[in-house]
Amino acid sequence: MNDLLRKLGLDATNLGGFHGQWLGSGPELDVITPIDGSRIATVRQVTEEEYDRVVDRAHEAFLKWRMVPAPKRGDVVRLLGDALRRSKEALGALVTLEMGKIAAEGQGEVQEMIDICDFACGLSRQLYGLSMHSERPRHRMYEQWHPLGVVAVISAFNFPVAVWSWNAALAAVCGDSTLWKPASKTPLTAIATTRIAQQVCEAAGVDPAIFSLVIGKGSTVGEKLINDRRIPLVSCTGSTPVGAHVGEVCGKRFARTILELGGNNAIIITPSADLGLALRAVLFGAVGTAGQRCTSTRRIIIHRSIRDQFVERLVGAYKTIRIGDPRKSDTLMGPLVTTQAVEDVLRAMKHVKEQGGEILCGGEKLSGPGYPGGHYMTPCIAAARNEFPIVQEETFGPILYIIDYGNKSASAALAVDEIEEAIRYQNDVPQGLSSAIFSQNVIETETFLAAIGSDCGIANVNIGTSGAEIGGAFGGEKETGGGRESGSDSWKVYMRRQTNTINWGKELPLAQGIRFGD
Repeated sequence: MNDLLRKLGLDATNLGGFHGQWLGSGPELDVITPIDGSRIATVRQVTEEEYDRVVDRAHEAFLKWRMVPAPKRGDVVRLLGDALRRSKEALGALVTLEMGKIAAEGQGEVQEMIDICDFACGLSRQLYGLSMHSERPRHRMYEQWHPLGVVAVISAFNFPVAVWSWNAALAAVCGDSTLWKPASKTPLTAIATTRIAQQVCEAAGVDPAIFSLVIGKGSTVGEKLINDRRIPLVSCTGSTPVGAHVGEVCGKRFARTILELGGNNAIIITPSADLGLALRAVLFGAVGTAGQRCTSTRRIIIHRSIRDQFVERLVGAYKTIRIGDPRKSDTLMGPLVTTQAVEDVLRAMKHVKEQGGEILCGGEKLSGPGYPGGHYMTPCIAAARNEFPIVQEETFGPILYIIDYGNKSASAALAVDEIEEAIRYQNDVPQGLSSAIFSQNVIETETFLAAIGSDCGIANVNIGTSGAEIGGAFGGEKETGGGRESGSDSWKVYMRRQTNTINWGKELPLAQGIRFGD
């Protein structure tokens, strides 16, 4: 562990603020690994006064950075991607150590950072505006996009570096500086990543404060951040209650928000589905990251005619999942991030039974050799109804609900008529992030993707709910927050739109044919 920390420039005690220089004289924060509950290192958090200094410097950096041509800004982000490539193995291992993801997922998260840097570099030459035809003679109309300012990124523990990169890489090519407030459970990956960005900026001759960092308490530093009029955009990934608070506070000062909040994601499985394909998608979606993704599969909405055979195969597959130290190559499910997260799943299981459901397998808390610290459990499958209050909630852990739809004796052809029932269940939750359908029937799949289909921001066919690519805009609807990050035209939220009209004639005609005086 010490060798890993040294590779990434980390010490036993680390400063938690960066604004071109490192600072931090606030309370100490011990960073605990969920692998065995031991302390990895300590972070000195920033004080409120130090927070102000960091934001001032981030704004100063923005004032210079916005005048650098966008393709040149893209070059710096390209260099950041190259530096992340060189540090991929070590940084991915730190993600696993600090958050508990299995090794493959830790490496995959760093690869996601690399990919978004590549995407943003290309984007730097594609920040297009439009030209419009004016109704007035000898006038030209067009729109252009300008840098916005300091972009704050509040990231969650489950993706300790990838979410920052989705925002920071795009914000950087758009001409913004970034202020990062990571989750208190995973600050070391943020410090290590910021150190890499610092080295890239210094080598490129640009102000490293374009990638600033504050690690501090949400009740103090976090509240200052969301109330800070120097910050025109706050991107927050977290729970729906936290996002609601951030949205309310920022809305009062007319700041923009990108809110990436809770998910309650379902996979619909119809009688025409390839059940082997669906099984693999459910396993990764429900068990990957120990069920601690906002896109994790929470609900299976399956036709009654195939329910029993699929559940039998799924229960059998669950019993083969290797649980343990996420650093081992054969581990498929590591620990939950805290012991409280385990208790939350156990509480949900209790509510399932109280509300009339049944535990089909799993849900045991694991202890003893190989399971230190109280962070481990077996993934749970429960038979439930969509309207159960507990099913309407997002339990952030490995619990999967099996929900029936349709007529058990119906043929595959007749079952097409029942797809609207399945979609109604899919949509009848407060959240709206990710969704999927497994079907070989074009009527079912097109219905699912139509305006009368899934109401989620992500809707997949014969692919699970988890594992989105960076090329598409990521985000959801309803209590998921409505924000979009990463690909497509998500870059527009990091910039301000300006409409321009140029009169190149000698008259001053007014729009709509208005005449004012002679």
